[in-house]
Amino acid sequence: MEASLSKPQDTRVERSRKVRQVLAAILVANWVVAGAKLVFGLLHQSASVTADGLHSFIDGSSNILGLVAMTAAAQPADEDHPYGHGKFEAIASLGIGAMIGIGMLELGRMAFDSLLHDRHPEVTPLMAGVMVFTLVVNLAVTRVERHFGRQLKSSLLLADANHTLSDVFVTLAVLLSLGLVWMGYPRADGVVALLVLIFVAWVAYGIVRQAVGILSDTARLDAARVSQLALSVSGVLSCRDVRSRGMEDSVYVDLKIEVAPQLSTAQAHEVADQVEQRLHAAFPHVVDVVVHVEPARGER
Repeated sequence: MEASLSKPQDTRVERSRKVRQVLAAILVANWVVAGAKLVFGLLHQSASVTADGLHSFIDGSSNILGLVAMTAAAQPADEDHPYGHGKFEAIASLGIGAMIGIGMLELGRMAFDSLLHDRHPEVTPLMAGVMVFTLVVNLAVTRVERHFGRQLKSSLLLADANHTLSDVFVTLAVLLSLGLVWMGYPRADGVVALLVLIFVAWVAYGIVRQAVGILSDTARLDAARVSQLALSVSGVLSCRDVRSRGMEDSVYVDLKIEVAPQLSTAQAHEVADQVEQRLHAAFPHVVDVVVHVEPARGER
């Protein structure tokens, strides 16, 4: 015997719409920053600023990837995807991680080029001013995106906020290296870039780890806690085989409970309904619960 209870699809559709709105706004901000860095870097033949602009351009590209992914994720469950399309968001997060990896390669090439060939940008006040402006914009973007990522419980927005934060640190590294180069330490550009490379690698690891956890169906709920809640329902004699998976805002749970064998089908179903209701109350992010009801062992 099985019973299930699902939340309305409308809630997820509305959440997806809000996530797309945030991504669209962030896309505009990222490309303003990228455009400023690229134009200035190319006009003044500054390799570090140009590379930073390319990094910002990757931020914008990740927003386009996110918009496409969220459009797919918003589609309701169908015959081919009975659990919905939510994992497209995790796939997009993996894509962002890959883009960070590409940025790491470019950053590493620049760092070693600076160290081995003593190449560094010519420092001007205007260059520093442009970098400070883009730094302020990126800090604002990171703050806004993280706020909405937590509010909407979107792994994609949180991943992209971390990506933008990596751009903030790249910009800080460029500013620091410009200052050191201006003070007479030309190889500082390469040293600082290597330090940023380590940070960016850590950010990429966190993003990939979270996305892989979703795609590999890592358990989302504490099985002992779920069993405890199920056993607190009158009529449940035992609980076992608790499984959970999904994303932060949409978790699927299934479990087996045992009830007295003399209960009627209607009575056993009522017990299962109470278990579902208790789990939904305790875990608001659970969107579906499947309870398998069996007669108690040893009493069959």
